[in-house]
Amino acid sequence: MRRLMTILLIFVGIQLSATGQTKNNLTGKILNQQNQPIAGATVQVLNTNVAVSANDSGNFTIYEIPKGAFTLRITAVGYAEAIEQIKNISGSFVFKLKSVDLKLDEVTVSAQKTEQNIQHLPLSITALSAGQVQAYNMRNLRDLRTVIPNLYAGNPGDGRNVVSIRGIVSTSYDPAVATYVDGVNQFGLDTYISDLLDVERIEVLRGPQGTLYGRNAMGGVINVITRQPGNTFTGFAGIDAGSFGQQRYSLGLRTPLIQDKLYLGATGMYNVQNGIYTNDFNNQRFDKLSGIMGNYFLKYLASDRLSLILNLKHNANRNDGAFPLAGSINDAFENPFRVNQDATTQMVDNLLNVSFSANYTGEHLSMTSQTAYQSNYRYYKTPIDGDFSPLDIVSIQNNFGKEWNKVEVLSQEFKFSSPAVSDSRLKWTAGVYGFYQYSPTKQGTHYGKDAGLFGSPILNFTDLATNTAKSMGLATFGQLNYAITTQLNASAGLRYDYERKKLNGFNEIIMDGTPAAPAPDFKQDSKSYHAFSPKLSLEYQPFTHNSWYASYNRGFRSGGINQTSAQTLQFVSYKPENSDSFEIGSKNTFFADRLRINAAVFYTMVNNAQVPTLILPEAITVTRNAGKLKSKGAELEISAIPVKGLSVDYNLGYTHAKYTNLKLGKESNVLNLDNNRQVFTPDFTSMLALQYAYELSSADQIKLIGRGEWAVTGKQYFDLENKLEQKGYTLFNAKFGISAKKLDFFVWGRNLGNKLYADYAYDFGAAHLGNPRTYGLSVATRF
Repeated sequence: MRRLMTILLIFVGIQLSATGQTKNNLTGKILNQQNQPIAGATVQVLNTNVAVSANDSGNFTIYEIPKGAFTLRITAVGYAEAIEQIKNISGSFVFKLKSVDLKLDEVTVSAQKTEQNIQHLPLSITALSAGQVQAYNMRNLRDLRTVIPNLYAGNPGDGRNVVSIRGIVSTSYDPAVATYVDGVNQFGLDTYISDLLDVERIEVLRGPQGTLYGRNAMGGVINVITRQPGNTFTGFAGIDAGSFGQQRYSLGLRTPLIQDKLYLGATGMYNVQNGIYTNDFNNQRFDKLSGIMGNYFLKYLASDRLSLILNLKHNANRNDGAFPLAGSINDAFENPFRVNQDATTQMVDNLLNVSFSANYTGEHLSMTSQTAYQSNYRYYKTPIDGDFSPLDIVSIQNNFGKEWNKVEVLSQEFKFSSPAVSDSRLKWTAGVYGFYQYSPTKQGTHYGKDAGLFGSPILNFTDLATNTAKSMGLATFGQLNYAITTQLNASAGLRYDYERKKLNGFNEIIMDGTPAAPAPDFKQDSKSYHAFSPKLSLEYQPFTHNSWYASYNRGFRSGGINQTSAQTLQFVSYKPENSDSFEIGSKNTFFADRLRINAAVFYTMVNNAQVPTLILPEAITVTRNAGKLKSKGAELEISAIPVKGLSVDYNLGYTHAKYTNLKLGKESNVLNLDNNRQVFTPDFTSMLALQYAYELSSADQIKLIGRGEWAVTGKQYFDLENKLEQKGYTLFNAKFGISAKKLDFFVWGRNLGNKLYADYAYDFGAAHLGNPRTYGLSVATRF
C-alpha cells in the first residue's frame, strides 16, 4: 500500500510542477449538410466542465483554452454525435453534422474514468444512447440480455438481477458483475438500483475490470449515466400502459436556477402491474407490483474549473407475491404462470442512494472526489412461503424492526488524472477508494404443522438466525497510457485492494407459544483479504477508422464469511476468487461512418471459484471455493445505416465456460463435476434489430417508425450438476409509431410468439418463468 501511495503522489507531483500555459479562445460554427446553422447545438470539451451552446446562427465561442491538444464532443437533436480532435487553435472552425438517418454516432464513454471515443478503447465495450434505450423499450437493466453479446440476466423471483458476462456469475448478494450508477458502485444486490429512468447512456464493459473498478468486476462492469441539468430548460413526460395492468408514469425537469451557475434536475416515476401469476390457493393475482422512483440533481458551477454535484436517488418498491416459483421447470411448463402458496405477503424494498461529487479540471491535472451513502431496507410484512406449496411446511420471516435487515454502505473515492488539454504523449489516471458496509440481518425459519413431510423431527418451532456483518476496504490504483507512435499505444495499470470482514451472530430455537430463551453468546470471526490487479494492453491503429488491440486483465472478488444456519452452526469462511483474462479484438468503421464492425475473442481462467449454494429451508446462501473454471469465446457487433432511415444492429456472442476442477460435497459424498458447464451462461446470444424511419415532415421532424427485434438465447444450465436445463429459444419484439420533435406515440409488443421459457431456476429445482407475450402503448412529450 505504501509503495502504491508513493506512485500516486509522484503522478500528482509531476503535474503540479508544470509551468503555466498560454490560453486561447476557440470560435466556430455548427452547420448541417445543407450549410444551414444548427441552433442550440452543444459543444463540450471532454474531461472538463466547459460546454457551450451554438446561437441561432450556429456560432459558438469557448474562452481561455490552454495551449495543447484536446477533444470536442458536438451534439444536437436529430444529428449524429461527432467527436473532433483539436491540436492547434488557429482561425475559426466549421463543424458539419449529419442526420442520424445518414451516419452512426461517434460515441463518447467514461469507461476508463475519463471521457474517450469508444472506438479508441482497447477493450470490449458496448454503449447504448438514450435513443437506443428508448428504441429497445428498456425499463430495467435485466433488459440488457441479448442486446449485449454474452450477457445474461435472470430474475430469481424477487426483482433482483443475477447477471452473467462471459461465464462469470454469482447467485449470492455479492455480484460478479459490478454496476455503477452515476459513478456510485451499487455495492451488492441488496443496494442495487436496476430500474432505468432518464438515462443518458449505458456502458457495458466485458471482461475483468479490476484495475479501475476493483472488487466484484471480474465479469465486467455495467455503467449507467443519467441526464444532468444544464443552462437550457428541458423536460419530459411519459405514459406507458400494457398487458396485465402495466402502467408507468414518468416526469422530468432540468432547469438553470442561476444562469451559468446553479442547475436543478428532478425526475420521478410511478409504476404498477396487476400481476402475471395467479395463486390457486386463493385464486388471486400473486405478483402485483408497484413502485415509486426519484432522481434529483443540484449542480453548482463555482467556475469553469470546479463543479459541485449533489445527487439523491430513491426507490420504493412493493411486491405482493415475491418469488412466484414453481416446484420444478417441468411444473412451470405444465402449469405456466400459476402458483399454489398458502403464505402470501407483501415484500417491502426501500433504497436510498446519496452522493456528493466535486470535479476540478486544472491546467496541470484534474481531480474528482465522490462521497456516497447507500441503504436498503428490505423485509416481508408477514411470513413468506418457503416451500412454495399449499402446505404449512416452512415459512420465512424477517420483519423484526428497522434495526435489522437494513444494509448501509459508505464509500469515498479520490481520482486524479492528467490534464484534458495537453500535448503530452502520456495520459494517466490514479486514485484511492475506501468503503464501509454494515449488514445486520435477522431471519426466522418457521417449521409448521406439515414440516414432517420435509423430514423435520419436530414441528411448530422457529429457527432464528441473528448475524451482524461489517466490512471495510481500501484500494489505490493507477493506469498509464502512452502513445509510442501516432499509430501505436500502450497501457499499463495496477490496483491494490485490501478488505477486512467481521461477522458475529448466533442461532436459537423457539417453540411456538413459548418465550424466547436467553440469547446464547455471539460467535465471532474476522478475515482479511488483499489482492493486486494488473492490466496491460497494446493498441495498433493502422488507419484512422481501424484498430487492433491485445490485452491482459486480472480480476478479483473478495473472500468472505458465511452466516450461520441450523445446518452451519459454525462460521465457515471462503477464499478470494481471481481470474486471468486475455483478449484480442478489432474495431472498425467504414463508408463515412455508416458501418461499424467490432469483434473480439477472449480466454479466461478462474481460480478458487466461489460457488454459492442456497441452504434450505433457512433460505441462507453459503459460499464455498470449489474449483477452477475456464471460459473462452468470441463476440461480434455490427451497426449499419445501409440506406437513409434504415438502421441495422446485430450482435453475436459465444461462450464456452466449464469447470476444469469442481468437487462438491452432497449427502456425505463428494460429487466430481469436472467438465460441467457454468450456470446462467447461454452458449450463445444473438440479436438482430431492424428499424426504419420514414420522414413525413422535415420541418417538424415527424417520422413514421417501424422496428423489429429477433433475440436468440442458447442452451444453458441453472445448476452445477447440469440437470436443470433450458434449451435455446427465440423471442420476437416489435414497435410501431410516430416520432416528432416534441411528441412520440408508439404501440409495442414483446415476446410476440408467446414463447414459454425459464429465465431462472434454483439448484433445488424451483423455477421462475420469463414474461409471456405483452403489448401496450407509450406516449411521451418533450419540452
